[in-house]
Amino acid sequence: MTLESETRSNLLFHLREILTDDQLLTAEEELRPYECDALSAHKKLPVAVALPETIEQIQKIMQLCSRLFVPVVARGAGTGLSGGALPHEGGIILGLSRFNQILEIDADNQTARVQPGVRNLAITQAANDYNLYYAPDPSSQIACTIGGNVAENSGGVHCLKYGLTVHNILEVKMITVDGELVTLGSSALDNPGYDLLGLITGSEGMLGIIVEVLVRLLPRPEKVNVILAAFDKTEHAASAVAAIIGDGIIPAGLEMMDKLAIQAAEDFARAGYPTDCEAILLCELDGSESTVKEQRFLVKRQLRLKNATSILEAETPEEQARLWAGRKSAFPAVGRISPDYYCMDGTIPRYQIAYVLQRIHELSQQFELRVANVFHAGDGNLHPLILYDANIEGELEKAERFGAEILKLSVDVGGTISGEHGVGSEKIDQMCYQFNSSELSFFHLVKAAFDPHSLLNPGKAVPSLHRCAELGQMHVHQGQLPHPELPRF
Repeated sequence: MTLESETRSNLLFHLREILTDDQLLTAEEELRPYECDALSAHKKLPVAVALPETIEQIQKIMQLCSRLFVPVVARGAGTGLSGGALPHEGGIILGLSRFNQILEIDADNQTARVQPGVRNLAITQAANDYNLYYAPDPSSQIACTIGGNVAENSGGVHCLKYGLTVHNILEVKMITVDGELVTLGSSALDNPGYDLLGLITGSEGMLGIIVEVLVRLLPRPEKVNVILAAFDKTEHAASAVAAIIGDGIIPAGLEMMDKLAIQAAEDFARAGYPTDCEAILLCELDGSESTVKEQRFLVKRQLRLKNATSILEAETPEEQARLWAGRKSAFPAVGRISPDYYCMDGTIPRYQIAYVLQRIHELSQQFELRVANVFHAGDGNLHPLILYDANIEGELEKAERFGAEILKLSVDVGGTISGEHGVGSEKIDQMCYQFNSSELSFFHLVKAAFDPHSLLNPGKAVPSLHRCAELGQMHVHQGQLPHPELPRF
């Protein structure tokens, strides 16, 4: 939907009154960098890109767009993988990249107050002087921003032990669709009333514009140990994951990579990964010296019981950084072996990992597209990377159908269609598969309470009931195993 000429002229006229020349982009060549996020398969141009620098400017922009019924899509660094920051052709992009200041680090209370455009990794870098760090660490942490992390409820390698973004923030200040500045949460550990902080976290820019975040910081652990285990069968690695957790151990991180991902990462990062195995596990333990020593013994015992072919340990920070470098660079590494790739992030119960990976392998053969699997095994958050070539007619559509089948499979085994990337525009049809009409209607009511005219990131995350009816995918029963006799590890 494009914007009517008169409304467009009115919008741009008033935006120029609010913003300086370098804060408003309208020329096509200026808009092109904002035509998509990291899901680059789909692109649109907005009417304009606004780059405000003050809260007052954002308030005025929202008041203007609300009055003119102009859609607004908030954008941070654009590293999202679900099309959440895909522009609306009849609206504007509200870029928050200039809100990039760390306002305060309170070492005594172990918090940091930051603007939404602050990079995830920059928070930890700033807290280093206090021997503190920010736990959620998405693979894109060098570039992704905290505002986007809150919008998508991002996780990362250490989310198994330390939780997702929602577990690591205390307060959010946001601007409503009609320009009101509100505070959700507080610096206290709990608040009376509804958990609106939890509601805004993961809301994908559909309920308000985040302008400030108070995050929790954690003390750096006394001891860290990283273990790499190789397996000649994927199911053995999957079984080891469940066994480690079943032993009462919650590692700081527990990651899994299959053969194709291992080879790509090793060629790219030279991390020292064994390339003759079918799968590896990366297990990070942290805590006191005594705790890590005990857990290290138990983990290695379980790895041997689950037929690990080799076990490598890294105790120095340099050795640990080298082992993690391969995992952290897996996405760009896979990009070197294929013109394009399509990344999923369905989440499944841990005991279903082996079965789901086998089904993904079968789907790979069916669709004739390779897959590299690299994922947060500890919490069952899959990241299958479907390799394709967009220059070949029909391959993108085939990759999307393949991805949709993986997401449906995740729901079928009792999981969900997204663990941290969000729904955006990418997974919106699969929402119909996971939720029934009553549940979706409730989501629409929540949206309407914050944004009655659906101006904030419209058309994302929650599908219309009409769309679901067209797809014929309503009222799916979750958690029905395709093979009930499948053993639990």
